[in-house]
Amino acid sequence: MGCTAADVVAALRAAAAVVQEHRDELVRLDQAIGDADHGENMKRGFTAVLSRLDTEPPDTPGKVLKLVATTLISTVGGAAGPLYGTAFLRASAAVGDAAELDRDTVARALQAALDGVFARGKAVVGDKTMVDALTPAVTAAASAEGTVAATLSAAADAAEEGASSTVPMVARKGRASYLGERSAGHMDPGARSTALLLRAFADAAAKA
Repeated sequence: MGCTAADVVAALRAAAAVVQEHRDELVRLDQAIGDADHGENMKRGFTAVLSRLDTEPPDTPGKVLKLVATTLISTVGGAAGPLYGTAFLRASAAVGDAAELDRDTVARALQAALDGVFARGKAVVGDKTMVDALTPAVTAAASAEGTVAATLSAAADAAEEGASSTVPMVARKGRASYLGERSAGHMDPGARSTALLLRAFADAAAKA
């Protein structure tokens, strides 16, 4: 059985709760190497997503993802809004009008999201950005077998490892790059939030 629009909405509600729970952690990570606003920006964005889902719940997974995209682009400051917005928008396009998402569609959506982040942010693996979490997640999802939940779980596992890998890196993109060698020793907040979202999606899919 695939994931319906209602399942995607449930996953986003879970993601919003995780963002709320980890808001202070994301602030601390961004204080070390950025503008200290990533946690609050993500919280504001997903709070706005919940508000829109409460008032105008879409009837297909693709429309849900598009709603998330437009909301994040309009409400999240810094680099996160455009990057996450583009990721969800590309995922929405990859999903199309499908009434349900199977594991192959989810893997394609994740690949499309990564392609969008590449196009928008111009970062590559090793630059100490969300790309370092999302790239291994996409690779893991593509090779995973079984259910949507199993696919997302594999992606989340890989994203968590990818986020951890950013700790020793010297940033080459974004505000953190201004610190040079001093950026090493800190996890990238965008990579961390990417891992958090994917874990929330995986946990929600397992309960669907």
